[in-house]
Amino acid sequence: MTKNIKKIGVMTSGGDSPGMNAAVRAVVRACVYHNVECYGIYRGFQGMIEGEFELMSARSVKGIINKGGTILKSARSKEFMTYEGRKKAYEELKKNDIDAIVVIGGDGSFTGAMIFSDEFNFPVMGIPGTIDNDIFGTSHTLGYDTACNTVVEVIDKIRDTASSHDRLFFIEVMGRDAGHIALNVGVGAGAEEILIPEEDLGLDRLLESLRRSKRSGKTSSIVIVAEGDKIGKNVFELKDYVEENLGEYEVRVSVLGHMQRGGSPSCFDRVLASRMGVKAVESLLEGKNKFMVGLLSDQMALTPLEKAIKGQSKIDLELLRVSDILTV
Repeated sequence: MTKNIKKIGVMTSGGDSPGMNAAVRAVVRACVYHNVECYGIYRGFQGMIEGEFELMSARSVKGIINKGGTILKSARSKEFMTYEGRKKAYEELKKNDIDAIVVIGGDGSFTGAMIFSDEFNFPVMGIPGTIDNDIFGTSHTLGYDTACNTVVEVIDKIRDTASSHDRLFFIEVMGRDAGHIALNVGVGAGAEEILIPEEDLGLDRLLESLRRSKRSGKTSSIVIVAEGDKIGKNVFELKDYVEENLGEYEVRVSVLGHMQRGGSPSCFDRVLASRMGVKAVESLLEGKNKFMVGLLSDQMALTPLEKAIKGQSKIDLELLRVSDILTV
């Protein structure tokens, strides 16, 4: 391993996701193991600009592996979008002799990190932290598994009341650009239909599917809608359309919102965060730069940040086929 890097900074950026704290813990303890100082950078890129750094020890991160959110906080930074802002951040890093950073976040955070690295020749390593699972170069992002478990638990509860009152529920889940959560929780919770951005079901097919469910004897139904689905302007207009055309249904809407981001990370996310944190530190010490750590075929792998940002995660077509078969 190269001896050029003596101090590494770690930060969380963008929307929080379960597992970020576990990743911070792993980065800090991997640094301690390799005799490298680790500095927590508070409030993302804005904290970097303002020099909000704290030297962390193995004990600094005790008791956080099971906590949701991020102890380092997160903030949007318009200032970092300017060259002047990034220059301030670079000067703060150099003033504190920090040699490299680990950025835990999504594609927006990675874009900022890559531009920063290009401008100032500064080593960066990314760890994908977003519940949407919409980043190329990894089968799972941090928080995705936990979010799916959270949503399935909520859907199970909603199904109880849907069955009791013979109602149709439209349940909106997160996924502005990708339907991974919707597809997986839809199959896992036994939804009658799943609406995702990648597949345009169409209003006519949706109505026919609901009619078929009625004819088959179903008295209640659950339809999972990814927030980025294009079938209607929003889930409430979708509800109104179904009520107008299928008067036999009493329709309700539940928008799960930010509850999907919170909560204690699953075992899977804790283990994934631990593996990613160690890989990120060791990759920096090996001289790697501008890569994202990901999980591919159950192995830690590196994807260039540019490819991770520009690439497109693909929906599981086999799971889509399974969904179609099981909604008879």
